[in-house]
Amino acid sequence: MTVAIDRANIDTDQIIPKQFLKRIERSGYGRFLFYDWRYAEDGTPNADFPLNDPRYAGASILVAGANFGCGSSREHAPWSLYDYGFRAVIAPSFADIFYNNSLKNGLLPVVLSEEAVREIIDRSRLESYRLMIDLERQMVADSRGFASSFDIDPFRKHCLLNGLDDIGLTLQYEEKITAYESRRIATARS
Repeated sequence: MTVAIDRANIDTDQIIPKQFLKRIERSGYGRFLFYDWRYAEDGTPNADFPLNDPRYAGASILVAGANFGCGSSREHAPWSLYDYGFRAVIAPSFADIFYNNSLKNGLLPVVLSEEAVREIIDRSRLESYRLMIDLERQMVADSRGFASSFDIDPFRKHCLLNGLDDIGLTLQYEEKITAYESRRIATARS
């Protein structure tokens, strides 16, 4: 399922407000996602905000305007989107640091043209709009005739397809690291 927030320049302070940055874990941020937009000052849900619309419950693709993730360079922004249940964000452009943080944390940022994003936003307002993202083929499509390709760095694509973060990449060489450390310790003792 796809949900759209039809705004440009959505910054990381709106994605995850600063008052929720006291946690040290990567999880538990989803409930605070877009908090200042999702809730009124008294804590009641804002009925006009798309994530509070029951039609979009369980959406895994977020579509937004240009320059998504601008502002401060906090990893908490992709963490909160991922923890909420999003696996991809589609926009015409992303802030560089947000884009890279997303890729490192398993969230796929998809850059499409302004026209393609506008079409998806308009279609997402339809009941239960389903969009498919095929990372292997680098395609975004629906069953109603929309299709668009996107670019992604081959290394980042490999990491996402194989569920590898920086630690996972390092652990692929665990045997070699262990052997090196054993040789280093043996050399230091002799």
